[in-house]
Amino acid sequence: MQIQTEASTRKGILLMLAALVLFTAMDALAKGLVQVYPTTQVIWARFIGQVALVLVIVNRALPVIARTRHPALHVLRSATQMGATGFFFASLAHIGLAEATALADINPVLITLGAALFLGEKLGLRRIAGVIAAMTGAMIIIRPGADVFTPAALLPLGCAVSYAASALLTRKVGMSESPWTSMLYGALFGSLVTTALLPGVWQPVAPSDIWLFVTVGCLGTAAQICLIRAFSMTEASILAPFGYAGILLATIWGIVLYDEWPDAYTLLGAAIITASGLYIWHRETRARRG
Repeated sequence: MQIQTEASTRKGILLMLAALVLFTAMDALAKGLVQVYPTTQVIWARFIGQVALVLVIVNRALPVIARTRHPALHVLRSATQMGATGFFFASLAHIGLAEATALADINPVLITLGAALFLGEKLGLRRIAGVIAAMTGAMIIIRPGADVFTPAALLPLGCAVSYAASALLTRKVGMSESPWTSMLYGALFGSLVTTALLPGVWQPVAPSDIWLFVTVGCLGTAAQICLIRAFSMTEASILAPFGYAGILLATIWGIVLYDEWPDAYTLLGAAIITASGLYIWHRETRARRG
């Protein structure tokens, strides 16, 4: 049993890292799209693409996949997933990819805290200290009161809260239902809401950009299935620190695609956010072994 648990943990970590590669690639493409098209239109492509792909993949198994014992949790999870995507994509039109990702990446600390509050994991001073340190790092990046601050810098923080809630709900639902059920309902709310808003904001898509919209939907779908599988087989507190790899990946995408180099404040804030999460993980890992 011990070997099986360790194997599941390793697989969950690898799936988490794969999800981060896919998510940051999607975000990098979305950043280019929101400079040209309405944010709602880009969010719509993200979610409608997932619904379409799930319907194609499950095919005749749809009646079975659509059955759920947790309809309310799926609605809430779908709403938080849309909130995470919406807040983050909206921020990309105003701030750099590395800055947005660093701010959004306070979510692993929030996941750790939420796991204590809602999933029954132990809450201690270290977790509370980690949250305070992560928020300090976020404040260094956005620098409220400084000339560089804009209200748009708060959007990734909204993403972080929404993502943390979505991740915790994913783990709770994923332990008892098929990942494809979560995939279907996870995108349904976002698809319905953005489709309703689409007529008021729609902008014709240039033929050369169609593949970008399609790719955003495909990357988001692949990332989401990796994330669901990861949280279904591995504890949230174990996966949380690996989320910080997203800062490095986003920085690379930003430099390569948009020549965006993070400034010293962003690097310092990101380092504090990362260190706070890794400290909590290290201490709690030692506590479990002890």
